[in-house]
Amino acid sequence: MKKNKMSDLIQEKWVAQLSEDDNAVVVDVRTAQERADGFVANSIHMDIYQPQEFMKSLEGLDKSKNYYIYCRSGNRSGQACAVFNQSGVQNTYNLIGGMMEWNGELVYS
Repeated sequence: MKKNKMSDLIQEKWVAQLSEDDNAVVVDVRTAQERADGFVANSIHMDIYQPQEFMKSLEGLDKSKNYYIYCRSGNRSGQACAVFNQSGVQNTYNLIGGMMEWNGELVYS
C-alpha cells in the first residue's frame, strides 16, 4: 500500500506542480468571509472551521486525486492536509504562506 504524503510547497513550486498535474484538485479551507476576498481559480471551498461540513465534503472526494490545499497563512491548510491523508487521500500539497503571501491571480465571486 502506498504511503500517504503531504508536502509543504512554496508558491512557485505549488503553482508549477499544479500546472503540470492532470489529476489535481485545488481546495480553499478558509472561511466564506475570507474566500470573498478572492480565491484561486477552480478551487473548491471546504471551510475547516465547519468540521461537520468539512468531513462530509471530504467523504465525497476522489481519494486518488492530488489535492493542492491553501488557507490564509498555511496553518489550517497544513492541518487539512493531515486530515485528508488520515482519510485515505494519498497526495496533498500545502501552500506555504497561504493567501498572505500569494501573488498570483485571484477570482472574485
